[in-house]
Amino acid sequence: MSTTADPLAALGALPGVADSVDSVRKAVDRVYGHRVMRRRSTAVTSEAALRGARGSAALSGADWPLEEVRRRSDFSGVGGDEEARTVGAALRLTAEAGQLLSIWRQSPLRVLARLHLVAAADSGDTVGRPRQGGEPVDEPLVELALPDAQEVAGRLEGLSGLIIAGGSAPALVTAAVVHGELLALRPFGSYNGLVARTAERIVLVGSGLDPKSICPAEVGHAEQGRAEYLAALEGYVSGTPEGVAAWIAHCGRSVEFGARESTAVCEALQRGAA
Repeated sequence: MSTTADPLAALGALPGVADSVDSVRKAVDRVYGHRVMRRRSTAVTSEAALRGARGSAALSGADWPLEEVRRRSDFSGVGGDEEARTVGAALRLTAEAGQLLSIWRQSPLRVLARLHLVAAADSGDTVGRPRQGGEPVDEPLVELALPDAQEVAGRLEGLSGLIIAGGSAPALVTAAVVHGELLALRPFGSYNGLVARTAERIVLVGSGLDPKSICPAEVGHAEQGRAEYLAALEGYVSGTPEGVAAWIAHCGRSVEFGARESTAVCEALQRGAA
């Protein structure tokens, strides 16, 4: 990252990032301007939450059809069903995110700990805290080199400081950096992808870009595919201006896809088909 007083804002000046920010804003404004949003925004928000959770779970290896997620009620993973546990974790995180918006800007590390606790649904010694030296990480779909615990602690503190300090960076840039850092660091022993994507959503909603949470970036990340997602993440981890800009652009496209998904929901509601 840049060493300027506002490094997140500096990332907004990278080539192509301003175009991504502008494109995202236009896509979000379009769906918020849909006539259905004036009277049925709660229904759109609920559907966006479900679709976002499905998309996030898909990127973590549980690629279930939307109707299966909608139909199922048991996500305990009894019998070793890891996919059911993953989908359940994604749904719980989506529900929890809205309760943590007011805390995020004051204590992001507390929010991240809470998110992991909710995802894991466990009270083990490693749950709800960053991993310590020698502790394993269960994140098989992300094969990047794993930073050690000391680096994780330092970078989490740095990220927290940037969020608390605020600044002039566009919401898309901040959300992309939060998402990218958490996936690069994988600070918890499990569910890092789900936590990272939920944190991205918290930034997008809490910033005011998507206050009703109707443009689920998780949908867009899943729609672009896991291979493209991981390739973009590698660009972020490289730290090059081109790589970071490409990751931000990827996250921007994901928000646009999420906006398009909710536009389709609005259209279906308008026709009385949903």
